[in-house]
Amino acid sequence: IEVSETFTAPIDRSAAPDQPPPLTGSPIKGPLHGKVVVITGASSGIGRAAAHAFACKGARLVLAARDEEALFETLDECTDCGTDAVAVTTDMTQSDQVQALAARAAEFGHGRIDIWVNNAGVGAVGSFEETPLEAHEQVIQTDLLGYLRGAHVALPYFKQQGRGTLINTLSLGSWLAQPYAAAYSASKFGLRGLSEALRGELSEYPDIHLCDIYPAVMDTPGFRDGGNYTGHALKPPGPIYDPERVAKAMVACAIAPRASTTVGASARIAHLASYLVPGLPALSGWLARRGLQRSPSAEKSSGNLFEPPSGRRSVEGGWRTPKDKTPLLLSAAVIGFLAGFVITHSQRRRG
Repeated sequence: IEVSETFTAPIDRSAAPDQPPPLTGSPIKGPLHGKVVVITGASSGIGRAAAHAFACKGARLVLAARDEEALFETLDECTDCGTDAVAVTTDMTQSDQVQALAARAAEFGHGRIDIWVNNAGVGAVGSFEETPLEAHEQVIQTDLLGYLRGAHVALPYFKQQGRGTLINTLSLGSWLAQPYAAAYSASKFGLRGLSEALRGELSEYPDIHLCDIYPAVMDTPGFRDGGNYTGHALKPPGPIYDPERVAKAMVACAIAPRASTTVGASARIAHLASYLVPGLPALSGWLARRGLQRSPSAEKSSGNLFEPPSGRRSVEGGWRTPKDKTPLLLSAAVIGFLAGFVITHSQRRRG
């Protein structure tokens, strides 16, 4: 489902009897008013945009990230909306810290956690064997096991209170393998399996929802801050979208949960192509190699894999310019042409 720019839904007034009263003094009314929302990876990018979006809907926020300074910047931005929020410095690769995050969130929510957003993520780009093993492991620890840890601590609260919503940020890379980002691909493909398995277990809990969001390439600091073992400067491939679109999708799922939401037309095209074009990974690998070879040289770096990056954190990465805003129809036409070429080529080889 392509998320729209605006979303409206009827207000759910069937609150559980043990839910705490809404935040006194907040001017915002609506279905998320007073709900306790945990957001991981809230210091920058999609997580920071999500924090703003939920704050301005009147939710009570528990913000988590490794970067304490940037996290408290996000906290200040959210409280400007008149909502109540706390910041908990958390490394999602550490189980004890994730458990402490859940405990603090429940304390903040007077025993309740209404919505948990698994969003913290890192990346490492480079050929598989030239990327250090510890870098691969760190990506999987954060992007896959970090989400598993989040679900593991949130679901007991959901079951105890009889309701709750778990929102996972996946990627178009969950359908289309990303050459030169093997651990990232393994994590995102693994998250699809994790979500499906949990949905099967939760089928007897009709008011507990698991929502997966599949963004296209977003204008976040991820490409700038991530691990880079290619020896070349990295730049995200277009089209590049506003991360606030993902934040709106998260809010929409919190109000009216749905199992799967795609953000950005290119992600929808990639999803379709992943089923129709058997040779797409090879084509992606060729395009990635060609792009890297043409990119300027750069020092290899572990980036933010093992510690928060230096510099100011923000929602956007500054990748979008007026020239980058290619019309989606043109992008779709290019991808469609490439897909058609691969299909035709494959059929001829089989013939």
